[in-house]
Amino acid sequence: MKEQENIAIAREYFIRADQGRADVLDLFQTDAEFYFPKFGFGFGRESLFELVKGFGDSLEFIQHDYDGLHFIPSGDSLVVEGASKGKIAGKTWEGGVTPGGRFCNVFKFRDGLISSIHVYLDPDYTGDDEARFRWGKDRSW
Repeated sequence: MKEQENIAIAREYFIRADQGRADVLDLFQTDAEFYFPKFGFGFGRESLFELVKGFGDSLEFIQHDYDGLHFIPSGDSLVVEGASKGKIAGKTWEGGVTPGGRFCNVFKFRDGLISSIHVYLDPDYTGDDEARFRWGKDRSW
């Protein structure tokens, strides 16, 4: 049952984060740890806002594919693989259609709240870093 509760909390995290709701912090321990590529580590739940500020006004929206989320529970840990779509700096992305938008998050839980979340993805959502597309951008995704 605990694993199902952790899945429900993680799903709620994606919903609240996509909606930009401040109460997303209610899902986290006060000493929560965050990891995001190019941001590094943040400590304390307020560091989630610091991470989001890094996008400035360029992130117009993000929407995770809630129905397509793949949950892999293991005790107090939960791996979530999925896709997102959105718009950043006037350009759109959609996981599975464009190069960006696929992700894997590793959550850890303590006492019914998220104690850690590590996000693994390429933060170049719209493929602007063309020099590192070793196999071209015209492949099917």
